[in-house]
Amino acid sequence: MKKTRKLQVLGAIFAISLLAVTACGSDDDDSAGSACEVGQIDGDLAMYNWAEYIDEEQLAAFADEYGISFTLDTYESNEAMQPIISAGNSGYDVIVPSDYMVSILIEAGHIMKLNLDAIPNSSNISDDFSGLYYDPKAEYSVPYQWGTTGIGVNTAVVGDDFPRSWGLIFDPAISGEFDGQIQLLNDPRETVGAALKYLGYSLNTTSESELNEAKDLLAATSSRLAAFNTDSADEFLTSGETVIGHGYSGDMFVQFLDQDNYEDYIYFVPEEGGTKWIDNMAIPFDAPSPCTAHTFINWMLTAEQGAALTDWNYYDTPNQAALDLMGEDPDGYYDDLLDFIRNPDLFAGGVDSLESIEDTGEFETNYSDAFVNAKG
Repeated sequence: MKKTRKLQVLGAIFAISLLAVTACGSDDDDSAGSACEVGQIDGDLAMYNWAEYIDEEQLAAFADEYGISFTLDTYESNEAMQPIISAGNSGYDVIVPSDYMVSILIEAGHIMKLNLDAIPNSSNISDDFSGLYYDPKAEYSVPYQWGTTGIGVNTAVVGDDFPRSWGLIFDPAISGEFDGQIQLLNDPRETVGAALKYLGYSLNTTSESELNEAKDLLAATSSRLAAFNTDSADEFLTSGETVIGHGYSGDMFVQFLDQDNYEDYIYFVPEEGGTKWIDNMAIPFDAPSPCTAHTFINWMLTAEQGAALTDWNYYDTPNQAALDLMGEDPDGYYDDLLDFIRNPDLFAGGVDSLESIEDTGEFETNYSDAFVNAKG
């Protein structure tokens, strides 16, 4: 879906394992990937990823290089992906769970321990992404991309005189005239989290009363929405179906830049704060082609493929080798790209207002239940 994009316009755009038979978290080395070698292929590649998160041409390049075929299926939330993987026999080799979901899958034994000897390019991951809370020893996952979740606005309709607040979605006194033209993500942790941040609470609260407040706020807002939707949040904005949309930074950036009237759209993380997330590559515990999966992950961690991924989806990369390659770009293209996606003006409450979603343990199901009840 990649289209030609010119970064000189950017300044005007935005104002703003086989572990099924082993103990969870085991240190055993007898996972299905333990015997894999660098570059080994043991079958075709089946990837399960978020929508519009990797160029199928990039997947085709990998498949051509190794003489295999590939399939790509997509999901719109971690909670939609998890039961497919956890049930077993999913048929997928590589998945892309977010930070908190990695820890849930590790605890359940539903992703395999990686054979890092078969992924030597894991050394390209920046030191900034070491010791991550959800996989402290980087045994089960490798960072893929990171970004933020916030609000996109069509200023040609809404104007630009509005608070950079979650109230733009949740307060009818601010946005009531746009009822029916507002969208929220179809994602329990992100969308309940947005309501929690608006109310002044943590994304990771384990307070029943705070969660109930957020649920009630979402329930009151649901009738004002065009949709709870993740896959098409950015397209809804540019097609005119919505004028205010909840979505992921890179999705918004790419979609806006593909429009002739790109200057009509802005993206920001509201002043109350929002999500900073890290998505990761992992291998299901019963992946049919675990060695192909290891080889694919290693291939994606090269400087060239890491840079190509960011160039296509406009999310930031944890791949230091890719960043170094971008810094050596003689035309300055990648420098402009990184300045764009890291623009501090995108964060209305400052960088310190960002919060990562974490696994809340037994309380986790409360988020899903609250979300289902709020949607009605």
